[in-house]
Amino acid sequence: MTPTETDDALQTPVVLLIEDEQGDAELIRWQLLERADDAFVVHIADSLASARLLIERERLIPDVILLDLNLPDSSGPQTVPRCRSLTDAPIVVLTGLDDVAATQRAIDLGAEDYLTKGGEGSSLRRAIRYAMLRHRREADSRLAATVFSHSREGIVITTPDGVIIDVNEAFSRITGYPRDEVIGRNPGLLKSNRQGPAFYAQMWRALIDDGYWAGELWNRRKDGEEYAELLTISAVRDSTGNTRHYVALFTDITAQKQHQQQLEFIAHYDSLTRLPNRMLLADRLGHALTQTRRHRQLLAVAYIDLDGFKAVNDTYGHAAGDVLLVTVAERMKHCLRESDTIARLGGDEFVAILTELPDMAASTPLIGRLLAAAAEPVDYQGAALQVSSSIGVTFHLPDDDSDADLLLRQADQAMYQAKLAGKNGYYVFANRVGCVG
Repeated sequence: MTPTETDDALQTPVVLLIEDEQGDAELIRWQLLERADDAFVVHIADSLASARLLIERERLIPDVILLDLNLPDSSGPQTVPRCRSLTDAPIVVLTGLDDVAATQRAIDLGAEDYLTKGGEGSSLRRAIRYAMLRHRREADSRLAATVFSHSREGIVITTPDGVIIDVNEAFSRITGYPRDEVIGRNPGLLKSNRQGPAFYAQMWRALIDDGYWAGELWNRRKDGEEYAELLTISAVRDSTGNTRHYVALFTDITAQKQHQQQLEFIAHYDSLTRLPNRMLLADRLGHALTQTRRHRQLLAVAYIDLDGFKAVNDTYGHAAGDVLLVTVAERMKHCLRESDTIARLGGDEFVAILTELPDMAASTPLIGRLLAAAAEPVDYQGAALQVSSSIGVTFHLPDDDSDADLLLRQADQAMYQAKLAGKNGYYVFANRVGCVG
C-alpha cells in the first residue's frame, strides 16, 4: 500500500446507505459502528431521490455507497447506473436475494462489489474498505477511459506493426468509419495519396528512433472526402524499452486550412478575375529575371490597357464591365503559354510576363494573340461588348541589369505610346529596339 493509500485508509470513510427498509438500515448502521462509534460517518437515504438531495443540496461527498437494488423509485440492476449518475463513489450492492444473474448484472453495470444482507459486520466493513481501495487504485484507468471516450480529438491505438486495436467516438465522427469497421485494419485505409512513400518512411523513422512524430497530413473520410489533420503519434514502451502500442491523436483542421488558403488567395490574387495581383506579379517577375539571367534567355514585359472600357461601364453599367474584364482576362490567360504569367494591376490594366524567349521576334505572335483576345466581342444580355487594347512591350536581355520596377515603368511608357499611335496595337520601348507598332 502506498503512503497516500495508507493516509486515505486512516481517514474516517463517509458512507451513504441507500435503503428503504428502516430495520435493515439500522442493522447495517449498527454493524458499521459496532467496533467504534467513529469508524464510519453514516448517512441514510430511503430512495435515489433522497440520496440526490443529500449530494446536491447538502453537498455530501460519500466515500462509498451501500445500495439496495429495490427502492421506491428504482428496481433491479439498473439501479446501479442510476446511482452512478449521482456520484463517482464506489458502489457496493446489498441484496436480500440469492439472485446470481441480477448480482452479476449489477457488477457489469458498475458496482464494485455485492453483499448479502444479514451477513457478518466484519465482512461488511472489510468490503467497504476494499471497495474504496480498488476504486482509488483504478482512478487513473477510469480517467483515461473517460478522456478516451469524451475527447474531441480522434484517438487511434495500434499494435507495433500498425494494426488498429481501438478507436474512440471522435475518430468515427471525423473519419466516418464506425469502430467495428476499422478494428484489425491498418490506418492506411485513410490515405488520400497526397503524401508519397517518402513522407511515411520519414514518419516511421521518427517513430522507431524517437518514439514520437507530429505533423500535418491529408487523409480521406469513408465517403471519399479529403480532410486535413494535425496528427501526433507516440510509442508506448514497456520497462525494457520495447514498443507495445502506438497511440495517435488527431484533430480535423480542414476548416483552418481552407481559411488559410482563402487568405493566401486574397493576398496574391485579384478577387474579380482571379489572376495574380500586383504582389504576386512582383514575385513572379523577380523569379523570372533570376531564371533569365541564369539561362541567358530573353524576357518580355507587356503592359496592357483596354481601350474603350470606360464607355462600356458608362453605357451598360459596372456589372457589364465586370463581365467584360473577367472574360477578357480568361481569354488572355489561355492564349499564353504555361511558362508565362498575366496579372491584373487594377481597373482595366494588366501585365504579361513572357519568358523563355529565344529572341525578340518570338514575342510577336504572343502579343498578337493578346490583342486578338482583348478585341473579341463579349456577349452581355444580348449586347455585344467590345474593346481593344494598347500594349507596351519592353525586353530584358541576358546582360541587362534592369530590375523589375524599371521594366514595368518602361512597359508602361511604351503602352502610352501605343495609345498615342491610335490604340489597338503595341509599341516596343524605344531604348530597346526602336519603335515598333
